[in-house]
Amino acid sequence: MNRVMLIGNVGADPDVRYYEADQAVATVRLATTEKGYVLQNGTRVPDRTDWHNLVFYRRLAKVVEQYVHKGDKLYVDGRIQYRQYDDKRGVQRSITEVIVENLEMLTPRTQASSQTSANPGTNETGNKQTEEPMPDNGVLPF
Repeated sequence: MNRVMLIGNVGADPDVRYYEADQAVATVRLATTEKGYVLQNGTRVPDRTDWHNLVFYRRLAKVVEQYVHKGDKLYVDGRIQYRQYDDKRGVQRSITEVIVENLEMLTPRTQASSQTSANPGTNETGNKQTEEPMPDNGVLPF
């Protein structure tokens, strides 16, 4: 079973790309933080923040484009995917991504509307979105 669940904060506004027949792909970086603690001997272990690459397809990508913004708190679940690609200089790179199948926006409505006051849409607390699994044929649409 390949399943991951994350709760964290969006690091930057989503990057959304469109391809054939008005289909969308959105990518987001999500920060999760493990709280620090103090060991019995008094040693302080600091907070640890990890960054995750999230990928949203089709309808979920359009929801992300409209409602998700930098700083928003999200719950996502999906599956981990590893892939390799060649960068602009021809160097082979590896990346780990979470292919999101479910999304729940956790930012309270008042905070979301103040963050997006320049945008006409507002974030709905507890707005849960689900996406059908994408076939895993190893081909990315971009």
